[in-house]
Amino acid sequence: MGENSGPCSETRMKQKDIPPTPPAWATRWLQWYCRPEILEDLEGDLHEYFDRNVKAKGVRRARFIYILDVLKFFRIYTVRRPQFLNLIIQWIMIGSYIKTSGRSIVRNKLFSAINIIGLAISMSVGLLVISFLSDLLSYDSFHEKKAEIYRVNTTDERNGNSSTLATSSVKAGKSIRETITGIEDVTLMRRGFDGDAAIGENVFPIGGFWADDAFFTVFTFPLVQGNAHTALKEPYSLVITETTARKLFGNTNALGQSVKIGSDTYAVTGVMKDIPKLSHMHFDVLVSFSTIETTKADQDGDLMNWESIYSNYTYITIPDKKDIPTIQAGLNKLAATENTALQNRQIQLELMTLAEIPFQGNLGNPIGPSINKIALWILGGLSAVVILSACFNYTNLSIARSLRRSREVGIRKVIGARRSHVLGQFMAESVIIALLALSVSFLLFLALRTQFLLLAPQLQELVSLQLTLQLVGWFIVLAIVVGLASGILPALFFARINAIRVLKDVSSMQVFRHVTLRKALIVVQYTFSLIFITTTIIGYNQYKSFLTFDLGFTTENILNINLNGVNSDQLAKELEELPEVTGISRSLMVTSLGSIYGTQIKYSATNDSAGVWINRVDENFLPLHKHELLAGRNLHAKPDSTEESEVIVNEQVLKRFNIANRNPARALGEEIILENKKLTIVGVLKDFHYGTLMNDIEPLIICYATSKTYGYLNVKIASHDLPATLASIDKAWHKLDKVHPLDARFYDDQIQEAYNQFSVMVKVIGFLSFLAVGIASMGLFGMVVFTAETRLKEISIRKVLGASEMGLMYLLSRGFLVLLIISALVALPATYLLFDRVILTKFAYHQPVGIGELFTGLLIVIALAGIMISSQTLKVAKSNPATVLKSE
Repeated sequence: MGENSGPCSETRMKQKDIPPTPPAWATRWLQWYCRPEILEDLEGDLHEYFDRNVKAKGVRRARFIYILDVLKFFRIYTVRRPQFLNLIIQWIMIGSYIKTSGRSIVRNKLFSAINIIGLAISMSVGLLVISFLSDLLSYDSFHEKKAEIYRVNTTDERNGNSSTLATSSVKAGKSIRETITGIEDVTLMRRGFDGDAAIGENVFPIGGFWADDAFFTVFTFPLVQGNAHTALKEPYSLVITETTARKLFGNTNALGQSVKIGSDTYAVTGVMKDIPKLSHMHFDVLVSFSTIETTKADQDGDLMNWESIYSNYTYITIPDKKDIPTIQAGLNKLAATENTALQNRQIQLELMTLAEIPFQGNLGNPIGPSINKIALWILGGLSAVVILSACFNYTNLSIARSLRRSREVGIRKVIGARRSHVLGQFMAESVIIALLALSVSFLLFLALRTQFLLLAPQLQELVSLQLTLQLVGWFIVLAIVVGLASGILPALFFARINAIRVLKDVSSMQVFRHVTLRKALIVVQYTFSLIFITTTIIGYNQYKSFLTFDLGFTTENILNINLNGVNSDQLAKELEELPEVTGISRSLMVTSLGSIYGTQIKYSATNDSAGVWINRVDENFLPLHKHELLAGRNLHAKPDSTEESEVIVNEQVLKRFNIANRNPARALGEEIILENKKLTIVGVLKDFHYGTLMNDIEPLIICYATSKTYGYLNVKIASHDLPATLASIDKAWHKLDKVHPLDARFYDDQIQEAYNQFSVMVKVIGFLSFLAVGIASMGLFGMVVFTAETRLKEISIRKVLGASEMGLMYLLSRGFLVLLIISALVALPATYLLFDRVILTKFAYHQPVGIGELFTGLLIVIALAGIMISSQTLKVAKSNPATVLKSE
């Protein structure tokens, strides 16, 4: 009994030692309704009273009194403000901000119009950039495994040169599948499948890729007919898009149908949905990769050659990104093993995500349209500068009007407005102006969108710039950001105003210490404007010099016809009957456009080998293009069955191999080895530009070709009725090929297109320079108007004292002209160094920057600024002093 009573008695003693506490629910209720700033004191007092009552009246009564006290203190001055009431007050404040901002905008029509128009024009460019970037980021979003898909790119290093390609070898793709762990799927593709699909008597040109049976496992291209797992498994299997199916078979079921392409017959094993616009790959058909392996139809030689890296694509899926370093290490190991068999060449494999592909415009052998990431950064940076220029206008004009609005702010502060309220007011005003500008800029965006896409055909292939709800949301975000950026400095300035000092004497406000800021902003605006306009002038002159540059041969009135498989002899025979055709030659390619063919040759005397460019032509090519032979003769005509034995080289070949001590006459008769055949040098050609003007002239050989290897017919035309002549050529073409349209371009037009990227850049920068100068001029106009208004009485007094109108104009405008001169001193040297040390160094052949190009832009800007300044200063200078001073 004693043993059992011990613990119970100990528990009762512990319970007696625990001090009594007030009801928990009453304390929680007090904490819920009481204002935070008085809760701690009130709760402490109630607990103190509770402890006293416990000792004097007992626990039960003390708790009852505590509950009554909690209820008693539920009063207006203790109850915290409800959250919904805070929200109501906030909405009332926002409504007040909007109403006050609207009145200010209406009251200051000129300055509001300048700000809205400037922001609208600049933001329209921002909208273009946002929609452009949105399209690029949306590429391939329809693939379910987009985040897991990688392409294996190739870096080819040889003879000290390096190039990165989107392609890789078939051997690399199969080795990756067999040897590297952590990869879920591997699919191989090969470009170059095109031909004419024959359905009965109808013939349709189609094009696409060879792809293996893992293609539809890696990519999400849904099939509407057929089995995705087996559609590309068997040889001569063909998967076509819905559009291609309608073109070939109309409304007939395409699945299981036979299609003859060339000499082979294919079975349609699948019909897939049409490919979305924003896909990095587009095609009409897919042919099973096993077809190549069965027929050995390999254009590069051995299908499993490690060096055959120019026609195949390898895509892989990696479910876990943590495996990427291990997989890249495996690719490096594979490359190291295979490269041991190569001489003076290294082939490396690198992973690229699917999302990166649209931004890699500098890759060789791209599978679809893309843009260089640097060009995108430049476009974004230039657009940001234009937007900032408009923001500077807002800042300048707002601070300049500070004397007028300082009393308004002072009164608001006297009646109880806090600094945060003033900040909110002016930030709201700037955001409202930005949103008003957005409505105008949206209309400008719709008008500019089409013109932007027409700048270059590549842009139309790359993006669509279609509106989406998400895109509209980003437009609104841009407007709010621009509004906040424009209004932050004026808002901070007005928030610091001392109400008492301003209301007592507004002239005592220290506004003039902000004059330096305003001057700095004007200088920055015009510095960028001058850089833009000078860059446009220099860029345009460089572009024109590219088009008129002496390439070393003639291109005038030469029409290059893409043969597309048509027999060159038959077409030449048809065209020779036209009186307007004065000469015809044949060539493998059209030079000086950027497309190049390379090969390896060996100088037999020293057994030294090197890479050279090559073009295969007939005996009429050199005379037609008026190439200059320094020594020797032209190629002799030869039948197709005759073994190739002659070659013409340029001066760079003699320099590279030091043939005959670089003497053209003595080099005749020397031998070089091309594709294991000895060719005799029969002529030395004066150097001409085989590539573009971005590259130096390199070693080149010209050989005779068989009729099957010609790619182009070069037709010299002398015609007074060019449309009629082209119609006759088109008629002659369709006698031989009724399926394909005539693909013919004048040489001069092709050269212009080869430098189209520079033309586009000049147009874009020119457009932005026009906007930048326009926005800066509007801001300057606003500043001149304000300055003229504030100095009106001063000008009137000076006129009374005898000042002339020209003197007054000089007085008002000299400050702004000084700012323009400072901008010129910064902009012109910066632009010159940018071109001379950075941009033009990338071009092997370019024109030096001239003094006239630098100062033309300055004269244009000064003329525009002069118009803005003189239009207002002359108005003020001619004002009647009696009218102005009568109220003083």
